[in-house]
Amino acid sequence: MTHATAMVVGTIIGASIFVQPSEITKQMPSVTGIILVWIAAGVLTLFGALVCAELASAFPQTGGVYVFLREAWSRPVGFLWGWAMFWVMHSGIIAAIATIFARYTAHFVPLDATGLRIVAVGVILVLSAVNYLGVRHGGLVQNVFTVAKVAAIAGIVAVGALWSGQTASAAVADTAVSANGFILAIAAGLFAYGGWHMVTYTAGETKEPERVIPRALFLGTLIVTACYAGLNAVYLKVLPLDVVRASGRVAADAADVLLGGGGASLMAALVMISTFGAVNGIILVGPRVYYQMARDGTLFGWAGAVHPRFGTPHRAIAIQAVWASVLAATNTYGDLFRRVIYTEWIFFAAMAAGLMLLRRRADYRPLYRVWGYPAVPLIFIVASLVIVVMQIRDKPWDSAVGLGMVLVGLPVYFLWSRPRATTT
Repeated sequence: MTHATAMVVGTIIGASIFVQPSEITKQMPSVTGIILVWIAAGVLTLFGALVCAELASAFPQTGGVYVFLREAWSRPVGFLWGWAMFWVMHSGIIAAIATIFARYTAHFVPLDATGLRIVAVGVILVLSAVNYLGVRHGGLVQNVFTVAKVAAIAGIVAVGALWSGQTASAAVADTAVSANGFILAIAAGLFAYGGWHMVTYTAGETKEPERVIPRALFLGTLIVTACYAGLNAVYLKVLPLDVVRASGRVAADAADVLLGGGGASLMAALVMISTFGAVNGIILVGPRVYYQMARDGTLFGWAGAVHPRFGTPHRAIAIQAVWASVLAATNTYGDLFRRVIYTEWIFFAAMAAGLMLLRRRADYRPLYRVWGYPAVPLIFIVASLVIVVMQIRDKPWDSAVGLGMVLVGLPVYFLWSRPRATTT
């Protein structure tokens, strides 16, 4: 279970916790509200993880959400998830986090815009090569970097707890906030919690996945929530609220206050460790979905090939590396993460609704069942759809581009399936 839990923690704790607090504070100019946002985002993440855990115990196959949607709804819906993963969501997350790695590399080595793109593409290609060589190599990297980042975060929280300076944000009066701002702030928080479902992608390579994955999801989500709550408590303790709101590197600013002039360098190194581990974890799991799709016949067969020596879906890893590199070389961080969040949460709502459909089937026998059913999946569905609607209202053009790329997958699926159907 250690590796699966490390994958959950390592994939979620990427770079967003070091930048998203500023995005949340822009929408939520209230200390109390900020705390409530992080709690709400953590609870929703836990609800989603519980839904995912039940489905993983019922369908312990490589592919995760793709398999769940295929079984609950239909093959076309499952295909749309895989299609969106490749073109928008999964490859976009890889590119976004690699971009942050490059930004913090520039703290130590001066880089222009071209240099930043080269570093981002380079880390994608290097870690793709590591995972090409085998899940054991990628898993070892994941475990080491997860332990390192959690230990570093715990150290920062401990230093913050012992800090004897004047608490900066406590004296700031809470400001009235709108429902719209609260929801958008939660959406920003959820991006920092993103990746909780990815451990299910490797279920077919996990021993006793029906038992290990539910426990890893639950434990991993609790560990991440504790890390996030601790870090944000430190941010709000040592920095004025207006500094948190305006900062593009809130973690480094907090480290400067806690540790002096060398704090920024230490934090830059921590962010690089964190992003490196997160990119590795995301690269590790994505190709397993494309592999399963190829085996199902919903993706061209050669993408499902397994390397005769390394035992990995090497071609799927390669095409993911190429497209993620293209995204990293041609898009900004903001463009990438905005296209990810509303697309993912549409599918998450469908996943939870699918669980409720599956509960009606006589042959559905999960080894784990969601606590608090049906309230937990219902709350998760409603919250997911509200977040999607508010994101679309806030960024209609970006939303249209992202959703358009997803919907193009439908005619592609039927065009791909038609000739296959006529030859069988």
